[in-house]
Amino acid sequence: MPRRTPRNALDTLRTPRGFHGFLKGASVCALIAGLLSPLSPAIAADAVIDTGTTAKAAANDHCGGQCSDILPPGQNGNATLAQILLNQAFGTQPAHAEDQLGPYAKLATGYPGLTDDEVDTFFNDASFGVPADQVASTVRPAGRDDVTIVRDKKTGVPHITGTTRYGTEFGAGYAAAQDRLWLMDLFRHVGRGQLTPFAGGAPANQGLEQQFWRSAPYTEAELEAQIESAAAKAGERGKLALADVDAYVAGVNAYIDASDKGRYFPGEYVLTGHKDAITNAGTIEHFKRTDLIALASVIGSLFGAGGGGEVNNALSLLAAQEKYGVAEGTRVWESFRQRNDPEAVLTQQDGSFPYLGKPDDPQGRALPDAGSVVAEPLVHDRTGSAAAPSATGASATAADAAVTSARRGMSNALVVSGEHTASGHPIAVFGPQTGYFAPQLLMLQEIQGPGISARGASFAGLSMYVELGRGQDYAWSATTSGQDIIDTYAVELCQDDYHYLHRGTCTPMEKVERKNAWKPTVADGTKAGSYTMRVWRTKYGPVEYRATVDGKKVAYTSLRSSFMHEADSIIGFQMLNDPEYLNGPERFQSAVQHINYTFNWFYADSRRTAYYNSGDNPVRASGVDADFPVRARPAYEWRDWDPAANTARYTPAAAHPRSLDQDYYVSWNNKQARDYTTAPWGNGSVHRGNLLDDRVKKLVADGGVTRAALVKAMAEAGLADLRAEDVLPDLLKVIDSAPVTDPAVRTAVDRLRAWRAAGGLRTETSAGSKKYAHADAIRTLDAWWPLLVRAEFEPGLGSDLYTAFTRNLPVDESPSAAHGPTGAHAGSAFQYGWWSYVDKDIRAVLGEPVKGPLARAYCGGGDLAGCRDTLVATLKEAAGRTAAQVYPGDDNCAAGDQWCADSVIHRTLGGIRHGGIGWQNRPTYQQVVEFTSHR
Repeated sequence: MPRRTPRNALDTLRTPRGFHGFLKGASVCALIAGLLSPLSPAIAADAVIDTGTTAKAAANDHCGGQCSDILPPGQNGNATLAQILLNQAFGTQPAHAEDQLGPYAKLATGYPGLTDDEVDTFFNDASFGVPADQVASTVRPAGRDDVTIVRDKKTGVPHITGTTRYGTEFGAGYAAAQDRLWLMDLFRHVGRGQLTPFAGGAPANQGLEQQFWRSAPYTEAELEAQIESAAAKAGERGKLALADVDAYVAGVNAYIDASDKGRYFPGEYVLTGHKDAITNAGTIEHFKRTDLIALASVIGSLFGAGGGGEVNNALSLLAAQEKYGVAEGTRVWESFRQRNDPEAVLTQQDGSFPYLGKPDDPQGRALPDAGSVVAEPLVHDRTGSAAAPSATGASATAADAAVTSARRGMSNALVVSGEHTASGHPIAVFGPQTGYFAPQLLMLQEIQGPGISARGASFAGLSMYVELGRGQDYAWSATTSGQDIIDTYAVELCQDDYHYLHRGTCTPMEKVERKNAWKPTVADGTKAGSYTMRVWRTKYGPVEYRATVDGKKVAYTSLRSSFMHEADSIIGFQMLNDPEYLNGPERFQSAVQHINYTFNWFYADSRRTAYYNSGDNPVRASGVDADFPVRARPAYEWRDWDPAANTARYTPAAAHPRSLDQDYYVSWNNKQARDYTTAPWGNGSVHRGNLLDDRVKKLVADGGVTRAALVKAMAEAGLADLRAEDVLPDLLKVIDSAPVTDPAVRTAVDRLRAWRAAGGLRTETSAGSKKYAHADAIRTLDAWWPLLVRAEFEPGLGSDLYTAFTRNLPVDESPSAAHGPTGAHAGSAFQYGWWSYVDKDIRAVLGEPVKGPLARAYCGGGDLAGCRDTLVATLKEAAGRTAAQVYPGDDNCAAGDQWCADSVIHRTLGGIRHGGIGWQNRPTYQQVVEFTSHR
């Protein structure tokens, strides 16, 4: 059967059949447009329009025209009802809704001959200000005289200039609502676990609210307390942050009022039943401080919360011990875990930063009794459509598809010291890989005002500061680091299933609930239904599983160091935007130390580069192995842990990977530094970080690096098949150890060898052909990889242990692998897979040296001839599979369409949809920077 992409709340509007036959022609749409769009969405009813055309840069700009950036699909993420209907019927796009999609996509075929002069063919000039002849509009929001919002003709990006701090932040909020009001509203409801009453009961909406609310089940009072606590701890900067938030929220609400009055609010409000298109009845709720914390909890959960998975780790360890015995099973498990693999690519090349290594004598470990683990149910009291037999599975599947492209996407960075560049100035090509959504989760802006001078990207609804971008003479970006700040505790139950022992006292769990109900709307025809989400909270975090340990009932809870601290990072972002504070790499490192989420931060100015790994890393008790559940007893708690505030002693800045002026930095969510253990599995000998490291290392060795050369290195790595580049050569060595006599296998080998010789890239035959060069070889490897991994490892591991390990680390993540962790059409690929296991095992069978080998040889039981038989048999099977079998098709692609199966498609979060683009494995928002001078 063809696989299908889960449908979101607005999928009924994707095709004309969603309009119930009332749209008959362009004349009707034109009439609708005339009736429902009396004003341009860019010009508010209460705004003062400045007829002047001059827009001067509000600050010193030391980029010398050599700062560029891009964010697809386009700046404009709002659309009126008429614009949505026209888009769904005829594919027309609102202004600046997808004008960045073309340049972004064309880099995949345009990079080989790239020069510095051509960089802005694929990126946009990110200089401060707007030239006078490029001003599209100048608006004073709400008639204020202390702030203007200038938008440029090419991209529509808002350039906000204020003469007062309040006015500047008011303008930032106003501009954010102009560009992303619907998305902001959507995600404040996601963060509160109240999406279905707001947007409808579609499975994707159910899944989203369930997934995020489970990890951050806050009350309204707790949301408010978090912003006040973050401000109180930061002194004057905290007071300033609170004032900035209030001004920002006021700007958002001013736009809500203006768009309501002018009737150009996002059309999704009509389609979801919140506004009436004819009478304008209905309400768009004002924003408040707590909405921003709800938004922050979603973003932090997606990108900045490393750790967890301890229960799955325990289950795979128990499976290994069941298979091999305790000692040998533990040795096998550790070899697959690769906590500190000596062959792993590193971001921080020198030094050692010990964090969460394996203790010699683990203390407090709480492994479950066999077969006792049961996931804690979240949803109760289902009625209507929520009680349908398929409802539970559909919502879970839809949630995974909706968010994993963002969570798994992560980011990359390439930074080269000026010592190795042609100009003598550092060069950086970096950005966050946050998935592809319409509208995009990020938005661009420039903010200039008292104490603020920056341009770049921010998450919609949190854009009071630029979060990733450039200042007057420096730029910064981040990648997700994933070090472990989440631990699982086994709390012993007492009295009943809802009381637990906390420091010797039988304590009731706290019940937190959300009761949600929905009814059909034009946007979402899901029948009426309801359910209650219920989370049981303990001092050690929310309950996720129940089990027995040594025969006693326990609840497994998840404690995150950033829980109840979703707002704390605001001070770090404020510092990054402050030109008076941030005057060099040391201050940069100091600023990002205030960010409690788990990120790798990179910096470049005209002279220096820097790196710092952020996150509140709790100090564990001596002997605690954070890879597994631990007993909830004082001896095993985080050191100096205060349960009431969820604060603890954290590792000092000196213990975090950090450096200044390294020859080069690369990061693609790989291992940060020697001895620094990260929570995700798969940091071994083959990682997609190698695709960057190999290319940048060669550039640095050759010297004279340019902006174009670094962009080309990124672009080529973003088209490379990691398996083909780093694993296939050794697989072919095994096959070549004896003559290949089977004609089908010989043909497959020849095709694979030719593809690898050509670079192992997934590239079109020519721009726009939508056909891959070496298509048969790519199809063969896509079919072969899961077959060879299973045939190589399952016989030795046994089915139970093999399956348990695949739950820790998926086998494959090719661009078209809808079965993989990222899902189809997500762009990001090759982050998680068994590449290192195959690499180490095959090299061992070949008799080559392997540092940090697997505990046993698996391919052919360690026998070269037997291994070869396994590879040949699986290769023959793979080569015989047709394109339609390998790429079975979905709602977007016909079966057998290889290019389309790989293609990147923006997942609709609103009413505007976009066409697919060719696959690239690169940041969603990306900067190319080379500063020419310094203050």
